[in-house]
Amino acid sequence: MRTAIYARVSTANNGQSPEMQLRELREYCERRKWDVAGEYVDVGISGAKEKRAQLDRLTANAHRRQFDAVVVWKFDRFARSVSHLLKALETFQALGIEFVSLTEGVDTSTPAGRMIFTVLGAVAELERSLICERVKAGLRNARAKGKHVGRPRVSLDSSKIARLRAEGLSWLKIAEKLGVGEGTVRRAAVASAKTLSAAMPAND
Repeated sequence: MRTAIYARVSTANNGQSPEMQLRELREYCERRKWDVAGEYVDVGISGAKEKRAQLDRLTANAHRRQFDAVVVWKFDRFARSVSHLLKALETFQALGIEFVSLTEGVDTSTPAGRMIFTVLGAVAELERSLICERVKAGLRNARAKGKHVGRPRVSLDSSKIARLRAEGLSWLKIAEKLGVGEGTVRRAAVASAKTLSAAMPAND
């Protein structure tokens, strides 16, 4: 099996080196008789960063099917969060690529590893549902207290909009000038026209 190994250290100072991770990952692949097709190492990169040159290269090569498995030393060396880990695992699963975390003993090529992957997915789904429910509860509570929920209301001078239109400006240019969306300007103009029409006396 062709394998990619990934290692990361957050800083090259304080004696941190990716060599310890790489040595253990190489030995693991050797024990399983897996060929190391590539090594990807990010040095001096925080785990919280979304962009990591070597991790991005690994992901790109995964889509090119340059290897059949990815082996990392530990989850937190690879992913910045549970959601990031799950997304990566879903991508690997769709590509038919196995994932191994050496320290945690997770191997998606085994039944136990696939079960852990399923549990991670369920936990992430539960977390998303709980967050969504908390947001909805917060909105309901705010409405019950009479608070405005949603985008802040924008007050526009309809006479200024009319003047700018008379000068030949497009709706888009007027919106840019007033610092609002084009739709907001159009709605304000329509509302102003309706108000003006309602105020006009009816013809006998």
